[in-house]
Amino acid sequence: MVAPNPAVTPGPVISNIGQIAIRVHDLARAIAFYRDTLGLPFLFATPDLGFFNCGGVRLMLSRPEKPEFDHPGSVLYFRVPNITEAHRNLRDKGTQMVDEPHLIARMPDHELWMCFFHDSEENLLGLMSEVRIEK
Repeated sequence: MVAPNPAVTPGPVISNIGQIAIRVHDLARAIAFYRDTLGLPFLFATPDLGFFNCGGVRLMLSRPEKPEFDHPGSVLYFRVPNITEAHRNLRDKGTQMVDEPHLIARMPDHELWMCFFHDSEENLLGLMSEVRIEK
């Protein structure tokens, strides 16, 4: 356990993630992928940005403003109830799948399964599913 630092003045508490930016090169192609292939609810677009709702977190697709922003970002893991079905659905839509669903860890009450794929802009994304263990 990490002890609190008494010298640090308490400030605003970070409670959740409001938005995640994903770099894209072809905005129209990326909007089509996230809307039509992944099925995320499309919110709105500007000439340089596209916005989606992902369970209350806003995903922003954006062209890199500077060369230092032109790199793949962190891996986003999309939670799905049935990873085998989600994997098959994405594969059938022509998505570039990296691997098959595989077991990551067994927990006392569930198993954690994952698989990975690339979006239309070569960003690595993941599917994750927490499968409850029937007792």
